[in-house]
Amino acid sequence: MAPIIDRELRLKRLRFRSSHRATRESDLLLGGFFDARSAGWSDAEIAWFETLLEEPDPDITAWTMGTAAPPKHLESPMFDALIGGKNAARPR
Repeated sequence: MAPIIDRELRLKRLRFRSSHRATRESDLLLGGFFDARSAGWSDAEIAWFETLLEEPDPDITAWTMGTAAPPKHLESPMFDALIGGKNAARPR
């Protein structure tokens, strides 16, 4: 398990990165998701979100709108929660 300080720093960086994207829509989607869900994330869930944020905004938008399928490495309950799917993980 990562030290608490590292976890807190990772979350602070993710909060900034998720709400300072290329478009306002991405800021709202990803920043809003982070704000609503991140409090109970495990280290694995944090790592998944870090990976998601490396993807281009147009791709993320297409995946969340259902006009393109996400890559296999992003398919997860976290992705379902992001798009609000019926299998979405609920806040803890």
